[in-house]
This record gives sequence, C-alpha cells and structure tokens, in this order.
Amino acid sequence: MPADDAKPIRVLLVDDEEMVRSGLVMLMESEPGVVVAGEASDGESAIEAATRLHPDVVVMDIRMPGMDGVAATRILTSDQFLDTVPNVLTVLVLTTFDEDSAVHAALRAGASGFILKSSAPKVLGEAVRALAHGSGWLDPSVTRALLSEFAHRTDPSVPAPERLQQLTRREREVLVAVAHGLTNAEISRHLFVSDATVKTHVHRIFLKLGISDRAQAVTAAFQSGLVKPGDRL
Repeated sequence: MPADDAKPIRVLLVDDEEMVRSGLVMLMESEPGVVVAGEASDGESAIEAATRLHPDVVVMDIRMPGMDGVAATRILTSDQFLDTVPNVLTVLVLTTFDEDSAVHAALRAGASGFILKSSAPKVLGEAVRALAHGSGWLDPSVTRALLSEFAHRTDPSVPAPERLQQLTRREREVLVAVAHGLTNAEISRHLFVSDATVKTHVHRIFLKLGISDRAQAVTAAFQSGLVKPGDRL
C-alpha cells in the first residue's frame, strides 16, 4: 500500500473481456497518481500476476471462466498469500450484477470494495484511491442491501454468530487484540506485522461482521465466546 501520496498506486486489472480491460486501462491511466501494473483475464492469471507485480489494488471482475473473481479474491486476501507479498493488497470487485449473493460472496471472500460496471467512470478512480489508503468502498445499491440486512437483525449491534466463521485465522487474532483494547500500533508490534496490514485486517473484519466501530467489534468478540472475561493475550 502506498506509504504517501507521492508513491503511485499500482493497479492490477482483471476481466475476461479484452474490450472491458482496455477500457479500464484507459480510465486508470487517466487518473493522476495511478499506474496500471498489469492485466489478467481470469482468476488464476490474476494470482500469478499479483504474486509477480505486487499491486496495491486488484480490480476484479466476479464472473469469469475457470477460477472466478470470488475464488481468486479469497486466495489473494488469505493469510497465506499476504505472508508472501511485501505490501498489503486489497481487492475491488467490479461487476455488472448487484445481487445480494454476489455482494455477500465477494465480501466474505475478503474484498474491500464493490462497485458496478454501470457506475460513472470517475467512481472507479475514487474507489481505487480509497482502497489504496486503507478505506473501503461500497456502491450505494450494495450499501442499501447491507443496511437492510443489518436493520432486520434482533440486535443490530451484534453480528450473527455465523459471520465470525468467515474470519481468517489472522483476522481472528486481530479481533482478539482489538477486544483486549490494543491500538493498531500495539497490534502491529504484537503480531509482528505492519501498521498498514493491521489497518487492512481491521477494515475487513468490520466488513465481514457488518459492524462500523471497535466497540461493536469488542462486543462481537465477547458475545461470540471468542474472548472471555479474564482472558489474556
């Protein structure tokens, strides 16, 4: 992830349609401070390219032949992959579909953002910048769907128990540390990872659990039994 604004944001573009990729290249090359690190036409080639090129953001189509975007995202955001690359990589899912199933699958897989191909061209640049600097990005239609699901829970401040099963091993470690009151900097030292990595993990935890702040994360950790009173790190 770029350490400052002077470092260009490196983007890997993944789509099985060459014409779509060409359009994405033109859009990204017109964005100040953004460079196209490479292209890929399916999930497998995306993983190979990300391993070799070390992009900051992967713009990933969901529906592709062979390994689809959800499966590729799951690998690219896994603990095992992140341990092999020198920078924090985030995935922005780009699709023509806005079904709830596609949204949930992409977020469960570890995507940090989700926009529709029908969005205005400038939105892609804004989304890429948001992800490169540690934030997330959700298309308004996606946000409405998630808020609707959130509002229909019995207690909207507590994630459904099955959502914690979606967390990776490292995300669970970070959630436990958050529940013990550690700051991102303290978690970084505790787990021997960079501050940027911790920030990315915290953001993904919030997305996967459908929460918006650390207080809700602490509540989720204790009410799920992941952390118990008296536990020590």
